[in-house]
Amino acid sequence: MAIMKRQQYEAAYKAKVALEAVKGEKTVAQIASEFGVHPNQVWKWKDQLLELFSDRMKKREEDRDELEAELFCQIGQLRVENEWLKQKFQQLELWRRSSRWREITRR
Repeated sequence: MAIMKRQQYEAAYKAKVALEAVKGEKTVAQIASEFGVHPNQVWKWKDQLLELFSDRMKKREEDRDELEAELFCQIGQLRVENEWLKQKFQQLELWRRSSRWREITRR
């Protein structure tokens, strides 16, 4: 009696089958017979694909939230610096208009 090895499928093949299942144009039974795999395998690959997609989307959202927080922090810092510069510029203008400025520039 010969020992049979389990069938191993390439990742691209699994993805192709899973994408067909996700599309929803055919039933799982139709997809399974078309690709020559068991329907339970189609369900499993579909679930794995959806989980992978979900994980990637969560990661992308976390990265976007992190970037957004950093940008808001930078905006706040720039606003503070801008207000400080406005205040210093106004002080400089007032000082230039004062009599002390005229005394210094006449020398």
